[in-house]
Amino acid sequence: MLSVVGTRYARALLDVVMTPQSKTEPKRVVTELRSINAMIRESDALHNALLSPAVSPARKRAVLGRLMGPDGISTPVRNFLFVVIDHRRIHELPAILEAFDNLLDERLGFVRADVTSATPLDDPQRMELEAELSRLAGKKAKLTFTIDPALIGGVVARVGSVLYDGSVRGHLERLRVKLAGN
Repeated sequence: MLSVVGTRYARALLDVVMTPQSKTEPKRVVTELRSINAMIRESDALHNALLSPAVSPARKRAVLGRLMGPDGISTPVRNFLFVVIDHRRIHELPAILEAFDNLLDERLGFVRADVTSATPLDDPQRMELEAELSRLAGKKAKLTFTIDPALIGGVVARVGSVLYDGSVRGHLERLRVKLAGN
C-alpha cells in the first residue's frame, strides 16, 4: 500500500528526473534508490543512525554522502535524499521507492498486474497472459507472478482495482453461490 507522503516525495523526484533538462535516466534513479534502500536495510547501525532524532540532519547527510561515494549516485538522487533527511522522512524511503517505480510505469504507459497461479507458468503462458491483460487494460502490462497452491488450478490476476478470477477455486465459489441462490 502506497503512503501519501511517499507518493508526494516520489512525484516530486519524478518531476525533476522527467524534465527535458535532466541528464539522469529514470531507470537509473530506481536502481540507485533500491541500492540505497538495501544499504540502509542491511545495516542496523546505519538504519538506527538515520532514524535517530539524536543525530543531526547535517551528520546524517555527511554519513550518507560518504557511503554513496563521489561518483556512485547521480546528483538528483543525492540531493533528493538530502531533502528527505532534512525533512526527517528517511523512514519513508521504501514507500517513496515503491511509489516512484509505480508513477514511472504510469508515466511511461505501463500498468502493473499481479498474477497468482496454482503452479508455475511457462514462458508461452506468461506471454499469452501478458498480451491478454495488456489488451484488457488498454496499456502494456508489467506482470508480477506468485504461486498459491490453494487455487487448485487456473490464474487470478489483479490489474489496479480490477480482479480477473480464472481459478478453479473461483469457479467453484461462483457455482456454490449460484446453486445456493436457486
